[in-house]
Amino acid sequence: MGVIQRRNGGPLFIAEGDLVTERALAAGCEPVAVLCSEKGAQRMAEFAPDYERYCYTASEDLRRNVTGLGVPLEVISLFKRPAPTDADALLARFTHGIYVDNVDNPVNVGSIARNMAAMGWDALFLDGNSADPLARRALRVSMGNAFSVPHARVADTAAFIRNAVAYGITTIALTPSADATPLGKVALTTARRLVVLGSERDGLSDEVMQACTLRVRIEMQDGIDSLNVAAASAIACYTLRM
Repeated sequence: MGVIQRRNGGPLFIAEGDLVTERALAAGCEPVAVLCSEKGAQRMAEFAPDYERYCYTASEDLRRNVTGLGVPLEVISLFKRPAPTDADALLARFTHGIYVDNVDNPVNVGSIARNMAAMGWDALFLDGNSADPLARRALRVSMGNAFSVPHARVADTAAFIRNAVAYGITTIALTPSADATPLGKVALTTARRLVVLGSERDGLSDEVMQACTLRVRIEMQDGIDSLNVAAASAIACYTLRM
């Protein structure tokens, strides 16, 4: 069940900490309940004028027992999940996007969302096997920045990439293959671009690679075969942001 929830989400999501809670509220997410310390309640009062309607103060031991977290946070919140974004609608309007394929670690997905927000990228697409950007750990790692990057699920990766190419979007498959174009030599002439990232173990399938406009590698020292996928996304977002 935990794996299913990490990938597909559910009707609710958890926001850990006051900062992630604040950003969830700023994004328009509807709170169900907030469990906090007295200090946390004081912090809630700074950014949520009606916090008393859904906020409950509790001791450290009770917060630890209820949440199952080893370290009881000052604020931990439960929100209703926003309506999913339609992938075709997002495809039609974004300019700088990332597609993650079989990236099932929520820490990596959260880090990717944070990198995207920092560099102004505006769309995250995920296949059915990738982790949920609103999973508890993903949100915590992203520092709540996942709320500022619209995301959508896609049923068929290769078909989606081909559709993006038909829209005139340059699709860039990242791969460690020696015959791929070095990232530093990529000069894009189109305003819209989509970076495609695969799992760290298997990478992208041949079908997805063939569907992409470009195959690009991040240049590394001899003997190093790959980067963590979140680190690779940060380099790509910065290098291809203009």
